[in-house]
Amino acid sequence: MLCRKLREVMNVSADEYPAPLPVVGRGAVFVEHRLKSPQVSESAYIAPTAVLAGDVTVGPHSRVLFGAVITAEGGAVQIGTNCVVMENTVIRGVPGQETRVGDDAVIGPHAHLTGCVIEGGSRIATGAVVFNGARIETGAEVEFNAVVYVNTVVPSGVAVPMGWFAGGQPAELVAPGDWDRIRAIMGPLDYPGTVFGVAASHTSTPMSDVARRYARGLALHHQDHIVPDERHTPSDQNRQP
Repeated sequence: MLCRKLREVMNVSADEYPAPLPVVGRGAVFVEHRLKSPQVSESAYIAPTAVLAGDVTVGPHSRVLFGAVITAEGGAVQIGTNCVVMENTVIRGVPGQETRVGDDAVIGPHAHLTGCVIEGGSRIATGAVVFNGARIETGAEVEFNAVVYVNTVVPSGVAVPMGWFAGGQPAELVAPGDWDRIRAIMGPLDYPGTVFGVAASHTSTPMSDVARRYARGLALHHQDHIVPDERHTPSDQNRQP
């Protein structure tokens, strides 16, 4: 009897074992935040040391490299197809503002994007900053260390030069030393209201109020859960036919 059972076990073929579930982003940190977990295409690559938190979607054939942080802080983040998010980039979703990187976009190292839309075929270079409510239209570029201010639209085909300031709809491009013109553009675009949700003040921004608001919102991270590698199942598996 024992010999027969041993023969049966030894005769089991590999085809009879269930195939293991595919895993994406092995070694990366996936965080369940606000009851949402990152959704990543099976063909995407998420590097070890990258962090994806909350309602983050990464599309097919996109690459998120080492040290990048994509976090949905009350607003979803969508990364399209064939996108490259390079080392140490931060992309932050916020309430009330769409955060999306369209197809075929390249986001350079140390770039910082918050509550903004980067349309397809765009390049955001190393160290660039794109603020809340901004839109970079298809094929536009933001060069090294340039700043796109809140509620600004950079039209298709326009490149914001290295270190320059872009503000307005459509964007006016201003050299970094022209502080008077930069301040004149900044005022009507309402940075305090757009970013902090507080009324503009001619004296100062009530930072104590802003800090308390941020602290209350970020307290939800106390409820976060790190998603184990084996639960990094590709979003393709969950799509409806």
